[in-house]
Amino acid sequence: MAIRIVGVDIPQNKCGEVSLTYIYGIGRSSAKKILAEAGIDPSIKVENWTDDQAAKVREIIGAKFKVPS
Repeated sequence: MAIRIVGVDIPQNKCGEVSLTYIYGIGRSSAKKILAEAGIDPSIKVENWTDDQAAKVREIIGAKFKVPS
């Protein structure tokens, strides 16, 4: 199942830290902060995220980052 965050399907076969950088406006340092706040290990591949983890990441990005939607 593809995870879609702010209109971007992030890659499933990459670790979360790298996958989040596919979203315009989010770099490696921001991705680390997002994952730390969500309580997700940055080295875990996106395909192994639970629905709750993906929802938490969406919530954090929506609330704290200005990204085009």
